[in-house]
Parts: sequence; structure tokens; C-alpha cells
Amino acid sequence: MGNSIKSAEFLMAARLSRAAYGSAEDCFDLGVAYSCGTGDLPIDLVEAHKWFNLAALRGNEQGQSMRAEIAEEMTAREIAEAQRQARAMIAASQLRAA
Repeated sequence: MGNSIKSAEFLMAARLSRAAYGSAEDCFDLGVAYSCGTGDLPIDLVEAHKWFNLAALRGNEQGQSMRAEIAEEMTAREIAEAQRQARAMIAASQLRAA
């Protein structure tokens, strides 16, 4: 069981790294992980919305539908926070690219 937890942690760390640099699929996978609590992650709809939003912005159509689906379970304040975090991540990645 310890190996499966370590494998899940490694997988999540790798996805976080790739997603930060632009992979729509990895953004989507992180959205799923945070919306379901996969890989030892807590369920966090703000994080899930942020990652689905980033996936959608990078062309992932499933990201759009999942973002809309979880938004139904969120408050307006939570959605605004998720959008703020997504914009901050986009700005940070643009600064790194410059």
C-alpha cells in the first residue's frame, strides 16, 4: 500500500509540473483528481475548477463541460477565487516564458 501512495504522489507531482507549463490533458487530469479526491488529494472544488478552466483555455473540451458541472456545486465566491487562481497561474507562466 505504501508503494501505491508513493506512486500516486509522484504521478500528481509530475502532472502539476507538466500542467504548469501548458499541457491541457494534465490540467484536465488534475481537475479530475481534485474533484474526486484522487491520489491522496483532498476534494477541492476551487482547485478542480481552476484546473478545468486551464484545460479549457488550452483547448480541452471536456475541461469546459467539467468546469460547468462542478460550478453548479460552488458558490459565486468560490468560482471567483478559482478564476483568480487560474489567471495568476497564466500570468506566472507568461513571466517564466519571457
